[in-house]
Amino acid sequence: MIPTTHLLAFTVTAFVLIAIPGPSVLFTVSRAITLGRGAGVATVAGNTVGAFTQVVAVAFGIGPLVERSVALFTVLKLAGAAYLVFLGVQAIRHRQSLAEALGATIEQKTTTRIVIDGFTVGVTNPKVIVFFAAMLPQFVDRQAGNVPVQIIALGAIFAGIALISDSTWALAAGTVRNWLGRSQRRLELIGGIGGLAMIGIGARLALTGRNN
Repeated sequence: MIPTTHLLAFTVTAFVLIAIPGPSVLFTVSRAITLGRGAGVATVAGNTVGAFTQVVAVAFGIGPLVERSVALFTVLKLAGAAYLVFLGVQAIRHRQSLAEALGATIEQKTTTRIVIDGFTVGVTNPKVIVFFAAMLPQFVDRQAGNVPVQIIALGAIFAGIALISDSTWALAAGTVRNWLGRSQRRLELIGGIGGLAMIGIGARLALTGRNN
């Protein structure tokens, strides 16, 4: 059983990270703008299922090891923090990417094909599995046991938040396209703020993350 405090901390962290425009958001936005809102939501659905598949892989691959090793737990905590800082720096460096996504063009596809494409992106994204392997174990309670089950539960929460957040991006993409497109500075500001938020979260996890 995951303590309520851990669940709250993870939920807040996951929400902030997911809300920040990243590769999955850019992929979703480009699909929503070029193929419509339905295509954007279908992309989100496939991507979420693909990402959760990676959660299951992490749970049964990393979970048992974390349950037995405090040292590994600490290494993953620091690795996760460093990775978040790295992603934050990358987001700041490439903050023009959202503008590029808004101008992307994609061939017409069926809904089934769109869902499959989204799943493929989610299940094969190496950054996702590295992120899950480094972050999810930090919020489990090793002393409570059943670490793989705890990781899956946290992954389910993450997937649920991602489904809602990314769907919101998909639905909003077409509506705000013209407003965003009139100012590249607005798009860069979104990326820059998101990058700073990720760096802050990474630093916090490194300094205050659990070691027990």
